[in-house]
Amino acid sequence: MMNRQEWTLSRNCSISPRQLALAYAALCFMSLLVATIFTVHGAWYVLGFAIVEVSAVGWAFFIYARHATDREHIELVDDCLVVELIQIERIRQYKLNPHRTLVDVPESPDELIGLEANGTRVEVGRFLTEQKKHEFAHELRRALASAK
Repeated sequence: MMNRQEWTLSRNCSISPRQLALAYAALCFMSLLVATIFTVHGAWYVLGFAIVEVSAVGWAFFIYARHATDREHIELVDDCLVVELIQIERIRQYKLNPHRTLVDVPESPDELIGLEANGTRVEVGRFLTEQKKHEFAHELRRALASAK
């Protein structure tokens, strides 16, 4: 019989990439429209500031969009605990023995949940609040105990 439990921990992104692109396009249009009007009336430096502004906001949106799909996927299947850390399309996968895995509950808000087995340590919970980290750590402990 195959027992399987899985958890996906991800960012709480309130805007989709398409919505972000539309918001950025609207911002650029309005900012450059106002800058063009000022430029036509002789205040040419406003256009320079507008270009710097939309460039800075574009860079910030780009960084946001790159990290929008970051997540942690944890899967417990019979004799294997698989932990995948996905950050900017880079996937790191760890396979731990669930019978030997220790779960370290974070003691401070800055700490992550530590999973350790056979000399391999993986930290998860980057996208959880302090309370959710504790809840998840206890849930994972229970799941690992029932797998033994």
